[in-house]
Amino acid sequence: MLLEGKIAFVTGGSRGIGRGICEVFAREGADVVFNYNSNTAAAEEALHAIRAHGRRADAFQVSVTDRPGLKKVVAEVVEKYGRIDILVNNAAINRGDVFLTMTDRAWDEVVNTNLNGLFNVTKPIFKNMVRHRYGRILNISSIGGIRTVPTSVHYATTKSAVVGFTKMLSREGASFGVLVNGIAAGIFDTDLGHTLPDKFREMYEMVCSVGRLGRPEELGELAAFLVSERNSYMNGEMIILDGGTVT
Repeated sequence: MLLEGKIAFVTGGSRGIGRGICEVFAREGADVVFNYNSNTAAAEEALHAIRAHGRRADAFQVSVTDRPGLKKVVAEVVEKYGRIDILVNNAAINRGDVFLTMTDRAWDEVVNTNLNGLFNVTKPIFKNMVRHRYGRILNISSIGGIRTVPTSVHYATTKSAVVGFTKMLSREGASFGVLVNGIAAGIFDTDLGHTLPDKFREMYEMVCSVGRLGRPEELGELAAFLVSERNSYMNGEMIILDGGTVT
């Protein structure tokens, strides 16, 4: 199995792409820890799905915007599991606002979750990886951050920043055995994907060569390779996973 004996931390792991990643990781032999924001029922279902593969699992109700809370959670995970080998930064929100009428609050909510949350989670876990001289970090971005596609300005801005974060952190991490890569996701069949108007999803399916939205487990399959020891040379890359869209 790709991830036998590894300890993975996935943000936003209770639903959507995050849950798809968690389940694939568990199938591939990893123990999985994830955080979630509010949906306890979804978190319990995800825990059950992970443990069904015979792996250990824990869920923590803490927002990625809660820097002190995340530091405490990371410390608890390290104390229980000994280390964190894999981090997947997946948690994100999108408000669907247009820039002309976007409020300060809407901007701050998206930036605090999608960008500041990235820092809040990565900093303490990166330190643990450096200490152990091993780690794999995967940041989930979006084609909205690298292409002109229908999405909101605040979401696209944060997802573009994820690309820069990935490339620069990969330079710092490599000398410590920590590889950092990313996936720029197209539209997937998730709650977040369905925040887009129906007409945009229909347009996407028309220009997607596969002709449909992605499934969370399909991203999980690619993620599993990128964070595994079989990937020993790819670093600082942002791989587009969108079913072959035309832009």
